[in-house]
Amino acid sequence: MMMSETKNPGYKQPLLKVRDLRLHYFTSKGEVLALDGVSFDLMAGETLGLVGESGCGKTTMGLALLNMPSPPGRIVSGSITIDGKEIVGMGDRELRREVRWAKVSMVFQGAMNCLTPVYTVRKLMLETWQEHASGKHPDPKAVEELMLRYTRRVGLPDHVLGRYPHELSGGMKQRVVIAMALFLEPRLIIMDEPTTALDVIVQAQILNLIKELRRDLGLSYLFITHDLATEAEVADRIMVMYAGKMAELGTNEQIFGSRGPRHPYTQKLLASTPLLRKKVSELAFIPGSPPDLISPPPACRFEPRCAFAKAKCGRLEPPVVEIESGHQVACWKAMEDSEYELS
Repeated sequence: MMMSETKNPGYKQPLLKVRDLRLHYFTSKGEVLALDGVSFDLMAGETLGLVGESGCGKTTMGLALLNMPSPPGRIVSGSITIDGKEIVGMGDRELRREVRWAKVSMVFQGAMNCLTPVYTVRKLMLETWQEHASGKHPDPKAVEELMLRYTRRVGLPDHVLGRYPHELSGGMKQRVVIAMALFLEPRLIIMDEPTTALDVIVQAQILNLIKELRRDLGLSYLFITHDLATEAEVADRIMVMYAGKMAELGTNEQIFGSRGPRHPYTQKLLASTPLLRKKVSELAFIPGSPPDLISPPPACRFEPRCAFAKAKCGRLEPPVVEIESGHQVACWKAMEDSEYELS
């Protein structure tokens, strides 16, 4: 059967629904198909990991969910429903007031560099409140208490509100950005490589904080990273992207368990990851380069680099199908290995 509504008995209902999303960058060299027909659900209370190599569309997906693609990008078709509200086609003013930071917020990649150096933490948070939620807490004292509540929640002392970014360590800056994403109390947080450029000790602290906040506040995360080991630790389900399309989507156990992933690209990603408990003489690699998304391969986009490619893979694009409960894959070989027949 073709892909249907996500089956995940641990969660009751989708918080986010994405259907056939297409986001293109209109450049002087041509139209870049950055997201090309991606569909998935993210359930309330769930952490969905999003992985893939650089340029596959991970950060573009995060920005699309805020309906704020980087210029010259534009959502050309598809649907994004957050908490039952369609945001594709929504006006910018309505998005700022009702969606961004109210329903969904984002911890941006390179978060330590996104703080304004001439603003204190208090002014940065106050500006976010004024832009997105000035009608919710008109009392300045209430706003101050709200800022303190969430800076404390991420483990920062009260005096940090009066500090400038250059006065904070890398880990403290990261916690400030997480507090800014939280303090207007959205239900969905997009984490775009939140541990990048942090040392391993601080990375562990931030990951533990993220898991603690999810447990205590009932948050949902879209967790974007290229680090499969991190996804194994934090994610309930994992979506693998390649060249603007979804290659595979499954639970943590389906991707990292004994049977392993079913898409050759995901298999190669795992095989290229060093393991502490297993001695390997040589790490795997994927030959070739990612395709040009101005003129991508006509069928399966991984076909030019795939060791299992057949003539069919170069002629017909594989549909996304559910090969077992909750496990979706776009690969002719995976379907044949599962003795799968299209109805």
